[in-house]
Amino acid sequence: MKLNFNRAALADALGILTSVVPSRTPKPILRCVQIAASEKEVHLCATDLEVGINYLVSEVQVEEAGEVIVPADRLAAVVRESVDEVLLVRAEKGTCIIEGADSHFTIYGQEPGQYPVVPGFNVQADVEITLGNLQAGIQQCLFATAKESTRYALNGVLWEIKGKKLSLVATDGRRLVQCRVGLASTPDEVVAKKKIIVPAKTMTLLDKINGGDKDIVSVKLVDNQILFSCIDVVISSTLVEGNFPKYEDIIPGDYDKRLTLSTEAVLSAVRRTALLTSEESRGIKLSIGKNNLVFSGRAPEAGDAQVDMPIDYKGEPIEIGFNPQFLIDALRVIKTAEFELELGQTDRPGLIKSGANFLYVLMPINLG
Repeated sequence: MKLNFNRAALADALGILTSVVPSRTPKPILRCVQIAASEKEVHLCATDLEVGINYLVSEVQVEEAGEVIVPADRLAAVVRESVDEVLLVRAEKGTCIIEGADSHFTIYGQEPGQYPVVPGFNVQADVEITLGNLQAGIQQCLFATAKESTRYALNGVLWEIKGKKLSLVATDGRRLVQCRVGLASTPDEVVAKKKIIVPAKTMTLLDKINGGDKDIVSVKLVDNQILFSCIDVVISSTLVEGNFPKYEDIIPGDYDKRLTLSTEAVLSAVRRTALLTSEESRGIKLSIGKNNLVFSGRAPEAGDAQVDMPIDYKGEPIEIGFNPQFLIDALRVIKTAEFELELGQTDRPGLIKSGANFLYVLMPINLG
């Protein structure tokens, strides 16, 4: 194998590939990337056996076809630190040789032909969505997935299709977010009826794809796997098994206290109030009265904070506590200048809505 890579293009490819390479694994070959060159094209592949990336590199000249399996971290470091515009990469007896104008690196690799197969995308898509819409949806829901949970369904994002809309739902048990984004076309009924849970790690990878907002992401469901293809990248992933909570039952629908608030102003108020909270309190209090909203926080050994905000509200007064970081997480991803806050009783969840396509349910905190 003998290839001339554009260094910047190779660095971009390795940037996303190395994010699936496991740092610890009993199978050393999984810490590697596979470079496979035919006479016409070059594919770089990485996998942890649950998520895989098959990356077609466009800016490369093939002098000799072949394959090499090389440790991902070593290769990425060499490419990252190189100052050359073009790098010569060749394989000799399981080793990878990288040459620049004034440099020569030899990296010992694994035996060719032993790398797990990472799927490409040579099938008809079940679902099509623009990259801009998909990444906007990911950014509005991914933060609410469980980071560590024995209920594996909470470690992913629920996908539901309703008409020409894709609904993305995530929860960690203390909060729940649902956002809807438009599809590029209406899927057939069989596909639309399927409810799947996509791992959070896979959603993070999709958010890293570099492309234009109008680029199309093609999606295919194959048994317990899902395939995504966009531009030169194919991401394959095992779906999360398990039952996602019946989230519709969690969303309140009978609240009588409703406020319309400035997204920017509330985000600022929550951030400032949270400066004086403690590990013990872990919360801020919202005191809502006639035309006035007061944010307050207290750290017993440090002090307290209070931020006042005039509002248009004529309903019954209420005091309720929330985790400030959970509020900040939602307010940061709201795209509208204003949002609606709906409340019931002090011990019931708060409901945040932004337009018709975003809602957030947040469990309250008892501040004593």
